[in-house]
Amino acid sequence: MLTAIGDVMRRVYERGWITTRDGNISMRKREGKFLYITPSGWRKTIVHPEHVVRIEIVRESSTGEQTLKIREGQHPSGELWMHWNLQQVGRKTRTVVHVHSTHIVAAIYAGIDLQAISAEFPEISRYTRVGPTVSALPALSRELADATAECLGLGKDGALAFDIVGQANHGVCAVATDPWSAYEHIERLDHICEIVLKSGLGRSAHLARSLAA
Repeated sequence: MLTAIGDVMRRVYERGWITTRDGNISMRKREGKFLYITPSGWRKTIVHPEHVVRIEIVRESSTGEQTLKIREGQHPSGELWMHWNLQQVGRKTRTVVHVHSTHIVAAIYAGIDLQAISAEFPEISRYTRVGPTVSALPALSRELADATAECLGLGKDGALAFDIVGQANHGVCAVATDPWSAYEHIERLDHICEIVLKSGLGRSAHLARSLAA
């Protein structure tokens, strides 16, 4: 799956969902002892397995909580805490993908409710659970990390209520067992957002439709 991380990063760059040094992906195997995450500031078009940062997961003897042991010289993504919030309880193999999908960000900026439009299109509602949109918060911040976990419906057991959430003025965060499955959640939502945006349906028109239904 480390090879797939690089493959997905190249694909999202080709789609225009990130610029060269944007975006990040993490992966943790079921109850694994390491968190694998893309490096900070690295050109995402040349991510290969040897470039992925492997961070040891240790358990604090005093509290029993799992923490990350970042070694000198390791430079994990600046969005590390967003990933760790979602990866800390590793009961299943999990991949987290964060990119800046153009049509999703544009739809949020236009005031469109991602959950509402997703419910109207079976192409996405059958396969992808879309959560509430994360408010505009500073990139790399703990506030963004915590709000993203909350909107994904993260439970104490590590289960998630949703597969993907948009992040206002920023991007999107998707979760699945492997990088390509997480990518597909993003692709579906981005495609629906593109359709809605091209239809000329703005926030007021969508509200009117919802009230009339």
